[in-house]
Amino acid sequence: MSVPLGPGSRAAALRRLAEQEFDVLVVGGGVVGAGAALDAVSRGLSVALVEARDLAAGTSSRSSKLIHGGLRYLERLDFRLVREALRERGLLVTRLAPHLVTPVPFLLPLRHRVWERGYVGAGVLLYDTLGGARVLPRHRQLSLGGALRKAPGLRRDALVGGIQYYDAQVDDARFTMMLARTAAEYGASVTTRTRVTGFLRDGGRVTGARVLDLEDGAETEVRARQVVNATGVWTDEIQRLAGASGATVSVRASKGVHVVVPRERIRLDTGLILRTEKSVLFVIPWGPHWIVGTTDTPWDLDKGEPAPTRADIDYILGHVNAVLRSPLTHDDIEGVYAGLRPLVGGPGSETVKLSREHAVIRPEPGLVIVAGGKYTTYRVMAEDAVDMAVTGLGQAVPASVTDRVPILGASGFEAVRNNRRRLADRSGLPVARIEHLLGRYGSCVEELLELVEAAPSLGEPIPGAEGYLKAEAVYAVSHEGALHLEDVMVRRTRIFMEERDRGLAAAPEVAALVARVLGWDAATVEREVAAYRANVQADLAAQRETDDAAANAVRLAAVARSA
Repeated sequence: MSVPLGPGSRAAALRRLAEQEFDVLVVGGGVVGAGAALDAVSRGLSVALVEARDLAAGTSSRSSKLIHGGLRYLERLDFRLVREALRERGLLVTRLAPHLVTPVPFLLPLRHRVWERGYVGAGVLLYDTLGGARVLPRHRQLSLGGALRKAPGLRRDALVGGIQYYDAQVDDARFTMMLARTAAEYGASVTTRTRVTGFLRDGGRVTGARVLDLEDGAETEVRARQVVNATGVWTDEIQRLAGASGATVSVRASKGVHVVVPRERIRLDTGLILRTEKSVLFVIPWGPHWIVGTTDTPWDLDKGEPAPTRADIDYILGHVNAVLRSPLTHDDIEGVYAGLRPLVGGPGSETVKLSREHAVIRPEPGLVIVAGGKYTTYRVMAEDAVDMAVTGLGQAVPASVTDRVPILGASGFEAVRNNRRRLADRSGLPVARIEHLLGRYGSCVEELLELVEAAPSLGEPIPGAEGYLKAEAVYAVSHEGALHLEDVMVRRTRIFMEERDRGLAAAPEVAALVARVLGWDAATVEREVAAYRANVQADLAAQRETDDAAANAVRLAAVARSA
């Protein structure tokens, strides 16, 4: 049985924040922060992680859902970055998280008959081998006929052939949450809705932080020998809050927008990668859907809820429709989401030219800042940040072991998956449903099925979001740290981006299910549903605007009304 992140464990973690001095306090519950917490606690250090909103509430739930080496970085001759990312991809697929990170094929269409096949083929061959031991299938050269058999939905005049290669995909929000749960499993104190409002100091040294519990308004002074700032696009704000007087790092935000469309609308048996004038566009399989994106534009407005615009959506549709036999329309769109990439660089640079590599600095004693990077290389970033933090502890600390520590749900996964028919017979659920659950919970699926055995009605699909069981909503708050309806709808499940109504029909049922665990009364249930509805309506309204400023204003107005 795993250690749950539920209401009881949160209360215990908050008490520890007030009573204990930690070796390391990590600020930020995205993938790098969760990774840093796991890295530090698995070295034998005492660790606390505080997150102002929810685990993965920012960038780490709004990516392209890919674990990849960055094929396009080879064109920039950034072999070190690609090699590092491919090594991490291999670890995740084979050892650390095979239940969450899975291979997916991609077709790269070719437009020129001779030079492009040799040029791109050489790059993909390098991509196959740079990461060390090969763990995914090698690429294949395809003729026009072969490419169209893989992708019959492409226009015949859009390509002269293709190359098929493999990368991997992940549910980014679930991976981040499972990473944080793994850290908690080893003893880290993990709390969400706990915002850092200031830093503690002893002379010129940072010795902890003041933390506000947004659920009850209580403020706690958390003492720590080292503080790691892993707040992504909020890095500059935390640096200013800390009053860092030494060297600092500048992080700029780039907005990336994706749309979600039904699987049947694009006839492909493979993912797709298309070159654009600025970057690349992916068409990524996602269960019964496709994720299509992304954009790459500077963003200097509200970082909490970056808003996709009509112009963003038109950009994506225009580029993908250039190669599709049956063009997509706005009516085909089931979901839209926008995220911010934290890019390390100086003012005046275009975001697409800023470095995707990460930076780790110590602006003053007791404070370490880690910023930039890619989702795929989160573990390396976390290791580097903790390496720097331990130099300030004045004691011998073991080296990182996270390249050998499986993420929760990975241990025993293969054996549990091989017994999926037995699990189906025991639970009364279809084998296909068990396979879906295994891809979300890994070997922890046994805990979910125990909920169904205790209350068989939890084995029913959620009305309005039939891809999920009622038990999954309950498990999200009893084991996975969700505290609000939005946490369940947007991140523990992906109902918000997968359902055409953004989950409005399912929201009342989900709120009623989680109320029993979280102790909500009828008024709280109504308030949570109303807040979720307002968030959806604001998102849809923003998507009708044509520019960032107008879309951002719509989002901020909605936040003000719901406050």
